[in-house]
Amino acid sequence: MRVALVHDWLVTYSGAERILEGLVKIYPDADIFSLVDFLAPEQRNFIKDKPVKTSFIQKLPFAKSHFRWYFALFPVAIQSFDLSAYDLIVSVSFSVAKGVMTDPDQLHICISCSPVRYAWDLQEQYLREHGYARGIRSFIMRNVLLFIRMWDVSSAFAVDEYVAISCFVGRRIRKYYGRESTVIYPPVATGRFTLRKDKEEFYLTASRQVPYKRFDLIVDAFRSTPERKLVVIGDGPEHGYVRDLAKDAPNIKILGCQSSENLRDYMQRARAFVFAAKEDFGIVVLEAQACGTPVVALGQGGARETVLDGKTGILFPDQTVASLREALVRFEQLEFDPEECRAHALLFSEQHFQTAFSAFVDGAVVRWKERNVISE
Repeated sequence: MRVALVHDWLVTYSGAERILEGLVKIYPDADIFSLVDFLAPEQRNFIKDKPVKTSFIQKLPFAKSHFRWYFALFPVAIQSFDLSAYDLIVSVSFSVAKGVMTDPDQLHICISCSPVRYAWDLQEQYLREHGYARGIRSFIMRNVLLFIRMWDVSSAFAVDEYVAISCFVGRRIRKYYGRESTVIYPPVATGRFTLRKDKEEFYLTASRQVPYKRFDLIVDAFRSTPERKLVVIGDGPEHGYVRDLAKDAPNIKILGCQSSENLRDYMQRARAFVFAAKEDFGIVVLEAQACGTPVVALGQGGARETVLDGKTGILFPDQTVASLREALVRFEQLEFDPEECRAHALLFSEQHFQTAFSAFVDGAVVRWKERNVISE
């Protein structure tokens, strides 16, 4: 089959890009489409340095640094791609990629990382963070987001089959689109992480420092318990704020952005990995477990599916300092087996994803052909 892979945008290597990487391994001859492609030359290895076909947004003013300014044009841009030469279209969608135009003789499978979060359940958070909570700008933005939601729902019915990256995302697909999905967990590069049984006394948290990751909550929990050591790795818009929160806490070390090698080293040595975000999946939680490191995570979203409470980590119920502190106390009263942590993480390996998704596509092709025969 002639295969096209459609991605929202290529500007970094994160969770959705790891799914695209897994798809490129399954379909090495596939063509890649994306709204924009601003990957640096040294970042292109995960797509095997393949060329990417981009939309008109690629050439708009300031697109390289501010392509999100044009989000109202995303639906038009994604539908501008000519995919008529392909039999199978696989979209990896966390924004608009699922909205590509296909015809009845093409099979479109969408791997949904999430329905458009900033237009649905995170709308109010998005408006607050960008200064659109009140006034005329709020009125304009709310109407733009209303248009995005209407388009999002209408385009959802053109997808033939949905794959959700977690049961949590599957429930959101059912709620917003009224569609069923099959859960296939994203590929975790467990082979890049090795087991280390002897742990040191510090806790670790690491990710991009944006508001919903709740680094402030984690730092506050450790500031109030100076007997516990915390290492914070990562940068982002909230980095200065997080650094200021920890400046009077000698038990907290803010390291900023680190190389992959340094991050793995800290992850292997940490007593536990702390995670306070409500994520759709959360690959970093499984990367820690692949090192044999247990996790203390918010028991909402994808973490409920990737952490075995009491066996490979501790889940805390509420996104509050008190709830996290109680979880740390519970964690320190238990013993965790590093080998059990790693064994659990291996269930989410790249090989597992490739096997599961290939089998799903085989079944989807059969179902698609049967539907076409009936319709004819």
